[in-house]
Amino acid sequence: DRAARAASSAAFDWPALRRLRLGDAPLGVLDLGCGTGANLRELAPRLGGAQRWVLVDHDPALLSAVPATLAGEGFRVDIERRCVDLASTLDTLPFSQAQLVTASALLDLVSAPWLEALVGHCRAAGAAVLWALSVDGCIEWSPRDAEDEAVQALFDTHQRRDKGFGPALGTGAAERAAMMLAGAGYRVTQAPSDWKLDATHSDADLAMLSAMVEGMAEAAAQQDPAQSSAVAAWRARRLAQLAATRLRVGHRDLMALR
Repeated sequence: DRAARAASSAAFDWPALRRLRLGDAPLGVLDLGCGTGANLRELAPRLGGAQRWVLVDHDPALLSAVPATLAGEGFRVDIERRCVDLASTLDTLPFSQAQLVTASALLDLVSAPWLEALVGHCRAAGAAVLWALSVDGCIEWSPRDAEDEAVQALFDTHQRRDKGFGPALGTGAAERAAMMLAGAGYRVTQAPSDWKLDATHSDADLAMLSAMVEGMAEAAAQQDPAQSSAVAAWRARRLAQLAATRLRVGHRDLMALR
């Protein structure tokens, strides 16, 4: 994720985000689906100065891993943690206190009505938006396998199942978000933030590739049990040649300014 987001960062107007501060007050940031704070650690040094983040997640164990403050060269963050279910409590969140609403790896899980409601809250608050790491459906394996496209199609369909927010947008999330934001009067910038994995590069890449194969095979078989045998054969071939495999998984980052 860090390497992918480093690649997209040059496309974005970071000074414009820093200028969102209201006088001497800390920059207010609302982070949706924060997990253990990866988005916080990525963005806080780029935003700089005094910041106040409200971190929102449904999992108390993940939230407990986030400190009450975070500081580094040129920045300091005070942190409030909120343990709520985003699917049902969006209207209760403090959008009016945020100059920036951010999320990472969230949009492809949510439904179009939920996303439309989110855009409405951001617009009403006059907040900027930075939503990162939404899958775009581009998967490139090397070497290729004859069943890559068939497994990918099943996986994409599985991604559009209800993840708790209604039918998920999956690979269409970033484009749908960009359209909604443009319609709400935002200036939208998109940039690729692809995962690039190479088993010859590191053990971490090898482990991630293994996890990708296993996860895609499981989802594809769930989506169409009649194809389980073909999916299992694809999985076996992929794992057998894993040590020589490269993979690009397409993602998009999106910044929107009023």
